[in-house]
Amino acid sequence: MSAAISVVETLYHFEESPLLARQTQQESNARSYPRRIPLALKKARGLYVEDVEGRQFIDCLAGAGTLALGHNHPVVIEAIQQVLADELPLHTLDLTTPVKDQFVQDLFGVLPQALRNEARIQFCGPTGTDAVEAALKLVRTATGRTTVLSFQGAYHGMSQGALSLMGSLGPKKPLAGLLSNGVQFLPYPYDYRCPFGLGGEAGVKVNLHYLENLLKDPEGGVQLPAAVIVEAVQGEGGVIPADVEWLRGVRRITEQAGVALIVDEIQSGFARTGKMFAFEHAGIVPDVVVMSKAIGGSLPLAVVVYRQWLDTWQPGAHAGTFRGNQMAMAAGSAVIKYIKEHNLCAHAQAMGERLCGHLQRLQQDFPQLGDIRGRGLMLGVELVDPAATKDAQGHPAACPRLAPLVQRECLKRGLILELGGRHGAVVRFLPPLVISAEQVDEVAARFGRALTAAVASLNAHR
Repeated sequence: MSAAISVVETLYHFEESPLLARQTQQESNARSYPRRIPLALKKARGLYVEDVEGRQFIDCLAGAGTLALGHNHPVVIEAIQQVLADELPLHTLDLTTPVKDQFVQDLFGVLPQALRNEARIQFCGPTGTDAVEAALKLVRTATGRTTVLSFQGAYHGMSQGALSLMGSLGPKKPLAGLLSNGVQFLPYPYDYRCPFGLGGEAGVKVNLHYLENLLKDPEGGVQLPAAVIVEAVQGEGGVIPADVEWLRGVRRITEQAGVALIVDEIQSGFARTGKMFAFEHAGIVPDVVVMSKAIGGSLPLAVVVYRQWLDTWQPGAHAGTFRGNQMAMAAGSAVIKYIKEHNLCAHAQAMGERLCGHLQRLQQDFPQLGDIRGRGLMLGVELVDPAATKDAQGHPAACPRLAPLVQRECLKRGLILELGGRHGAVVRFLPPLVISAEQVDEVAARFGRALTAAVASLNAHR
């Protein structure tokens, strides 16, 4: 597949292929991405995917952040092929191998030293949500407490325990038996739409005061929790980066209260935000770090890394048949080494700033771009209705009607993007970390043309 960027824009027209028709007939009603991105994919390399019709797309979804180096990167393919050539066991439960040992050393080698010096690791089932479940067991066992504090807008997975920590109400409405009686939700420092109507430094101070008061107030109605779980950058919640002073404050407050701090780095980890881990922007040391997605080099893998004081659970306290994926560990080691050798943290930061610059220039002509935010190559654009009533901070309401139009127009122009956030009104950019400056420019150009068409379509139907 050619990696060249075409200067001629082709507007794709989508008709349901036989593969998509069978998918619609045979797959669960719970399927999600195909409804918004109706593609049957055949080939992929780097930043590009090709569908069965031979159409090429720039992929800025990248497996929801899983594909740190893009599709079929040579170092990943080589690592997988080497495992096969060496006839290594592919399935080992939690028995060790040279590949597993190397992966642990490589992973520990990129942890902040204060965490690395006392780190323990638990290999989980192949998904991030299983690692979240393991983290919940870990902190509850170690502290003897059951309550967990989570945040509005949070996303930690779709299993029963992890779903209880989710801010979005939609997936939880049909279900009973969640851990809701053990979960307390707190306001997240969403600067553009501050839950206290303040924003900025004042919003951060009030938010921290609220948390500290909650943990100290004998009449607060909330038992001292086992843990606070947080995303340093909320992903599905709308690409909302937590203020670094707020993160430092949360670490200080939880440490003083004897409450474990869990940081979910499933989507934001491994150079995505311009640091190896998003919490490093604040210079804090969490008690627990949950990792998946990019950690397996595009293959299923999930782990929990935690500080030694929490390691009180008993053998078998958390298990999973597929926690010994050797190809994923080999691929993960290859990705970690590549990130370090090619300084992808700095590259992600530079390319993110370049993309933000393009988006900010578009914002001058399109007031529908209400907020441009994120860190590194984890960026979001909140779409708004400029004519809508403004909130306490003077920001117009979100425009959920525009977002799917933008996504559809992007797809017509060969650009795959996903939506998120409140009302699905945030357009998200999660390209592979190896994206070049030229490719960033092309992504922005296609997005700009799609935005023009989407706004025109929306205005025509008002």
